[in-house]
Amino acid sequence: MNYNDIGIESSLYWKRIRKLFIIGVLGGCMTFVGDWLLGYGVCDESLSGLEKKLSQYLVLPDVKLFWSAFLGLIGISLEGLCYFGIYRLIANKSMKHAHIFRSGVFGYMLFAACGVHVPCLSTVFFYKHMMLENPEAAYDLTLKFGAYFLLPATILFLIFLFVMSTAMISAVAKGLTPYPKWCWIFSMPVGMAATMLLKFTGNHAVANGLTAAWISIGNIWMFGGLLLTMNKAKGGQKHEI
Repeated sequence: MNYNDIGIESSLYWKRIRKLFIIGVLGGCMTFVGDWLLGYGVCDESLSGLEKKLSQYLVLPDVKLFWSAFLGLIGISLEGLCYFGIYRLIANKSMKHAHIFRSGVFGYMLFAACGVHVPCLSTVFFYKHMMLENPEAAYDLTLKFGAYFLLPATILFLIFLFVMSTAMISAVAKGLTPYPKWCWIFSMPVGMAATMLLKFTGNHAVANGLTAAWISIGNIWMFGGLLLTMNKAKGGQKHEI
């Protein structure tokens, strides 16, 4: 078989895959803390739309914005590297799905941290300080700032996230990994969607903090679930290396 291993053994090495998943959980937890620092708080109910959402950031000290950006930068990078454990599992049975998944991973690594997370914090920082200097122009300038420097990378990030998630769900659900088919539920979209249901609970600090961390919770759900069910996957293999 023509196998492009990109530095990963051509045979399953479960100890390394387990290590990658553990690091992935840690990276997800690190990103979660960064997202929580940003999202924990309440919005101004007298406002509406995006301006209402931005209002909760006006009281955040700059040091929290820094740590939110920094923790996410490191945590998201770790998550991206650990996706190659999933890639290796898919490559064991379907190179087609593995290559599609890997394409999504590369896009995630390119845009998630430096293209979306850090610029998101930069936009919040910009809005907060523009409100202090020029409240009348702050909102419109922030929209323009976000459209120029945040929106393009966000669109690309979401495309690659969709590609990566779809390839993983398809591969697991079709039995193209060592995991049972039902383990497709341990995918990022499931954890992300469950978290976003909290939006319906209202404008509460805890709900806002958790929904701000919807992607990091999706990662924790995915890596954690794959770790907990790894013995089932290993049990389905004739030989363990």
